[in-house]
Amino acid sequence: MTCRRFGGDRGQAFPIYVVLVAGLLFAALAYFTIGKAGIVRSNAQGAADAAALAAAREARDTLLSGVDLATLSPEEWEQVLLGNRFDASGACAAAQDFAAMNDATVECSSSGTRFTVRSLTNGTVGDSVVPGTSGKRGEAGATAEIVPRCHVKAGGSSDGGSTPTPTPTPTPTPTPKPTATATPAPPGPIKFACAKGVVVDYDPAQPRVWRSLAAALFDIRLID
Repeated sequence: MTCRRFGGDRGQAFPIYVVLVAGLLFAALAYFTIGKAGIVRSNAQGAADAAALAAAREARDTLLSGVDLATLSPEEWEQVLLGNRFDASGACAAAQDFAAMNDATVECSSSGTRFTVRSLTNGTVGDSVVPGTSGKRGEAGATAEIVPRCHVKAGGSSDGGSTPTPTPTPTPTPTPKPTATATPAPPGPIKFACAKGVVVDYDPAQPRVWRSLAAALFDIRLID
């Protein structure tokens, strides 16, 4: 009569259980690493988006030195709306400041009214069972653009229009009298026709702070 060795069967199954549990544990740690890598990547994208928007906003809110809004003609206002009067010298510094708030560093460049950044997180994925991921940092890019919402409204400019002083008629004397010249009047209020039927007024006699006016005249959008 043959005796079955139950204890021996249990002994042979134990290594299989060990391998199975080890495999499940490795899979769980791998999924955890993938999740953490996703978070790091998301942090990098958030830092890039915020930095690009900060760069564009800094440029939009800063005009070139010497630009006097109160003296601009409608044609010169159109140049402002095209972004040709922005001072972008501090844009990348603003991008770096915002990246630092998000625990990241950025490389920044600009082209006209577009500002492109590439962010790199200071934090890493950390210890991982997946080879090559332990010291990996998050990287991401973003581009923001300043987009005009308005244009100078047709007929929206009213010049001060002082009446020229008439030229006096010369008299037959040995010394002719000088010709009087009219003093040009400063530009009057400007009206801007904006998106969704909004009309924005600018009156040189009651000037608005440029930062406030710029927020009404321009949008800032992420385009990449």
